[in-house]
Amino acid sequence: MERKTIDDFEPGPLPSPKQLDRFGFLKQEHNSSSDALIKNRSTHVNEREERRVRKWRKMIGVGGSDWKHYVRRKPHVVKRRIRKGIPDCLRGLVWQLISGSRDLLLMNPGVYEQLVIYETSASELDIIRDISRTFPSHVFFQQRHGPGQRSLYNVLKAYSVFDRNVGYVQGMGFLAGLLLLYMSEEDAFWLLVALLKGAVHAPMEGLYLAGLPLVQQYLFQFDNLVREQLPKLGEHFTREMINPSMYASQWFITVFSYSFPFHLALRIWDVFLYEGVTIVFKVGLALLKYCHDDLVKLPFEKLIHALRNFPEDAMDPDTLLPMAYSIKVSKQLEESKQLYESKHGKDIQDEADTSGKQEQLQ
Repeated sequence: MERKTIDDFEPGPLPSPKQLDRFGFLKQEHNSSSDALIKNRSTHVNEREERRVRKWRKMIGVGGSDWKHYVRRKPHVVKRRIRKGIPDCLRGLVWQLISGSRDLLLMNPGVYEQLVIYETSASELDIIRDISRTFPSHVFFQQRHGPGQRSLYNVLKAYSVFDRNVGYVQGMGFLAGLLLLYMSEEDAFWLLVALLKGAVHAPMEGLYLAGLPLVQQYLFQFDNLVREQLPKLGEHFTREMINPSMYASQWFITVFSYSFPFHLALRIWDVFLYEGVTIVFKVGLALLKYCHDDLVKLPFEKLIHALRNFPEDAMDPDTLLPMAYSIKVSKQLEESKQLYESKHGKDIQDEADTSGKQEQLQ
């Protein structure tokens, strides 16, 4: 029997474009008040944004030609500007520059096309099954078997062939989907490679290997951070038998792109691509710190619900991110990593070297 691919299907109708937010997502009813607030500020914001874009264009140069030189000369300026947020119109290009993916693309001409067109993957049916679950409220991915879903399929299929040890895991769809909103298929593929293989920062592939070895390590480290930096909350979690696997796994697996407000996820990704995974720990701690006084009063069931549904005011990037930036975690992360490795020996490396497809996340 001939195997079906996504190209065997006809595209469905495109949803009506009305009631979309500025990022292309269907608007939620409860956002009307915040939309009005944004509208009232729009003149000021537009003028400020134009100035920011001019600064960024000067810093980047044509097509990114001045970027490396500027980063070497003024790394602190770059870090500060990235933490304030990359202008949305330049986000795709800057993400490629800071992740190292642009260099990978240039060094591997024709490779992506080969993977998409001429190779087959054992994960193809799994990818097709999950396509509609990735950003289902975004106009780009809503059309059944339309351009967005086809691009997402191609990127995920190509990666599952490129790295057969990792193959395909459902959580990867949110990474690829986010990238596709800001760049071409080929660019998104190489950025996915840069992240999972560690072109600039520590490789992410351990988040998706069998047994999720890196997820286990990160949750152990996060648990230690909560107990050290928020001891009262840590004690409450112990009493209520709450551990980070109950609420924080998706934070690491999708880098907050799964269920967090998109405007906040983008700001986190700006920093994540430049500074690495420490920002995920910092944002997680900042959320718990912001909601601390409410969380310590809640019993188990309400606590679980609260940890999976943070209030809207806690999700304001201009409040949450400065709080996250002020939290120091590097030393504690290194100590807890060593502690984890001493407890688990070489388990992480052994699992990273084991071939086989990652079982699907539930």
